[in-house]
Amino acid sequence: MTATVRVPRHKLTVVDFQRLGAAGVLSGSERVELIDGELMDMAPVSSLHADYVDRLAQILTIQNCGDYRVRVQNPVRLDDDSEVAPDLALVVNRSYRDAHPTAGDVLLLIEVADAAAAYDRELKIPLYARNGIPEVWMLDATEGRVSCYREPMLGSYRENRTAEPDETLTLARLPEVRVHLAALWR
Repeated sequence: MTATVRVPRHKLTVVDFQRLGAAGVLSGSERVELIDGELMDMAPVSSLHADYVDRLAQILTIQNCGDYRVRVQNPVRLDDDSEVAPDLALVVNRSYRDAHPTAGDVLLLIEVADAAAAYDRELKIPLYARNGIPEVWMLDATEGRVSCYREPMLGSYRENRTAEPDETLTLARLPEVRVHLAALWR
């Protein structure tokens, strides 16, 4: 007979998480996120992953006419128990000196996945939906495809589709912003 032992967990809030960082408990070199009160290790950034992040950042920055900010691997506070570092975030163009953007500031989050595709798909995408992130793109670097998630409702996305390799993606909230996927795969 196998017994299951429940050990109490000590959940952290975003305030606790930020205090750990300020106190030097979490160094800047540690790649961690706070998800639902738990510290989660992030996968190391491979050169393939970094190249896609750089390409997307360049494409989105070139098109920006002041409508949004492009943030690369910077924190977004989703709620009191979750602060994540998506690969790219397009957020409302305002100052974030006093606090990181919140879910309400986000126009688009992009996750680039190679080794951690399941982590992003199974943990982060539902978290984004629960927090009302209007649009998420997940670029699977090893498979060479982009999944698009829109219309969060009840903890999931009503629209979930895989883009065609040569498709031009536009943002629901900024339709003038275009990403030609064929340019990414070269």
